[in-house]
Amino acid sequence: MKKRMLVILVLLFVALVAAKGPITVASKIDTEGALLGQMIVLMLRQDGFSVIDRTSFGTTSIVRRAIISEEIDIYPEYTGNGGFFFDDTDPEIWKDAQKGYETVKELDLERNSIVWLTPAPANNTWALAVRKDLADTEGLESLEDLADYLDRGGYIQLAASEEFVNRPDALPAFQEAYGFELSGPQLLTFSGGDTAQTIRAAAQNIDGVNMAMAYGTDGALSALRLVVLEDTLGVQPVYEPAPIVHKSVIDQYPEIAEILEPVFVSLDLEILQMLNASIAVEGRDARDVAEEYLRNRGFIN
Repeated sequence: MKKRMLVILVLLFVALVAAKGPITVASKIDTEGALLGQMIVLMLRQDGFSVIDRTSFGTTSIVRRAIISEEIDIYPEYTGNGGFFFDDTDPEIWKDAQKGYETVKELDLERNSIVWLTPAPANNTWALAVRKDLADTEGLESLEDLADYLDRGGYIQLAASEEFVNRPDALPAFQEAYGFELSGPQLLTFSGGDTAQTIRAAAQNIDGVNMAMAYGTDGALSALRLVVLEDTLGVQPVYEPAPIVHKSVIDQYPEIAEILEPVFVSLDLEILQMLNASIAVEGRDARDVAEEYLRNRGFIN
């Protein structure tokens, strides 16, 4: 009896020593955030980690505060947001993918003990998209065309998140560069950053909306007949998605970098558009879409 109890205790001890985590995974409240967050959850669980799933956790400012305070351990962020986090840097840095990544990686580690892992080769930059019928009728192809259209009294109502409307590097940056202004009744604002809402509002002409805040990797744009207006002046930074982890976690589990790298390297612009469309257009669950992709690519069993 004593020998059996000793074996049980040894097995329990081995199990406890071998257990990894728990790791708290979060994401922002948007389609792609949920998708990438679920990929991180599934990959870590595949490798034996205990994971607390807090995907769709909040806006950028909320998840940012949470990882700095170690309330969460890891979430997908975008390289271009480095210009927002570190506004004492040269804005031109963030328009170069490699320079932006190297800069945010260095500064976040130095100032906040946050480690940036390998990003995906897809630019999910902020964009403005108009209904195709409006684009065709008015010849709108670029943001310069939009400014001309507004100057001659054209009607625009934009659906966007509060963050997009108020952040200096988002809508205000577009307005300053191209010389137009949208305010008051021209804006339909949403609290979250889910572009599925903004794109749907424009596609369905809800409350007169004919233009939407969008991201470069949005899969719903072509399906719902919206056209992205070209940013000819290069106003927006490059936003490549990458997992970011608190240093205390990556120091304990350095293998996390190797686990996630091949997945993010595989996510180019077309693949992310396709996966996002499965969620935003087809209405599928983000976890199901993430799991199907990871299984089909052989990342999980």
